[in-house]
Amino acid sequence: MTNPRDILIAVLGSHGDVHPFIGIGMGLRQRGHRVRVIVNQHFESIVRGAGLESVPLGTDAEYRALASHPDLWDPMRGPRYVFQQMGSLVPATYQAIADRHVPGQTLLVHSTLAMGARVAQEKLGIPTATVHLQPAVIRSTILPPLLPGAPIRSWMPAPVRRMVMWLVDRLILDPMLAPRLNRFRATLGLPPARNIVHGWWNSPQRVIGLFPDWYAPPQRDWPPQLKVTGFPLYDERGVSPLSPELDEFLRDGSPPIAFTPGSAMWKAGEFFKQGAEACEILGRRGLLLSRHADHVPRDVPEGVLHVPYAPFSELLPRCAALVHHGGIGTTAQAMASGIPQIIMPFSHDQPDNADRAKKLGVAEAIPPDQFTADRVARVFSEMMDNPSVRDSCRAVEKRFEHNDAIARTCELIEQLAE
Repeated sequence: MTNPRDILIAVLGSHGDVHPFIGIGMGLRQRGHRVRVIVNQHFESIVRGAGLESVPLGTDAEYRALASHPDLWDPMRGPRYVFQQMGSLVPATYQAIADRHVPGQTLLVHSTLAMGARVAQEKLGIPTATVHLQPAVIRSTILPPLLPGAPIRSWMPAPVRRMVMWLVDRLILDPMLAPRLNRFRATLGLPPARNIVHGWWNSPQRVIGLFPDWYAPPQRDWPPQLKVTGFPLYDERGVSPLSPELDEFLRDGSPPIAFTPGSAMWKAGEFFKQGAEACEILGRRGLLLSRHADHVPRDVPEGVLHVPYAPFSELLPRCAALVHHGGIGTTAQAMASGIPQIIMPFSHDQPDNADRAKKLGVAEAIPPDQFTADRVARVFSEMMDNPSVRDSCRAVEKRFEHNDAIARTCELIEQLAE
């Protein structure tokens, strides 16, 4: 271990985005460092429950307004909405870092969308690591990620892929992100940023991918300073235990099918309705996971239970399958538990995660407009009757043995001090 440092972690996003950084923060604290997490007030209790210091970045009401906005999950409007909202937090993120920066002592870690941290790195000279949770945000013309509405495809000739990506940066992404970002940069005396998604939002010192190379093989055109470490799998285990009601439910019957649309999905009524009906068709027990009780049907079939939350690392090994939205953390937890998945991807990185899980043989995908109880029941039956799916799930589960992603990530962060 290097000498103890003051480490600031800036993270923007939902529970699925915040959890891995809490895991990293706990790992760094155990190695003797002081860790402060700059995050929305909505997550303060989780951060403090993990024994870390919390620095508020926006209010709980602001987070709820963002998460409940109808554009968030639209395949086309969703990314623009996210970029606009995250861009508005650049000044506050920068200031939270600048107020706590101790020259020669502070190290900075930030999530993909915490762009104010990159500004702080440039202005204040703080050693910084950019951490990407999913390969979908890493640009590549060799093997482009599967993104909703993206005009680039792997079958295109290489020169065409490069030209399309250049046009996307110049005509769509930079006009979407640069004006607000560069106005703030100008107040600090910094030059305009360009090619923001293609390169600028990556720290030139260290970029870390929180996924393994067997999930997303590194490409020649990835940033040379990028290292992949593996899935962190932190999920509040030890902080939010299984409830007695849930533990009893799991003990008293056959493994249920678990359903979750993701913590940031605030309009999941139809998802749960179709899921509960699928359980009834199959004659299977079901588990509906959501912090928003108003999403859950009032009259669910016998043997279907709703719980607000449960750590997946404790829950999923006791389930028959997981039906979900395709978030990277949820996908990883299901793979680590060795169970098949049915993924209903909406937007953002979800189609890419679904595509990668399907290629590994552990998942099937159902588009949102085709997500019906009959379709879910049919796909579930086909997967459970297919020996190759069971074999693939076991093979992928074994890849998680001796997983030390958080330790490797902490080592890469500590190297910034050198």
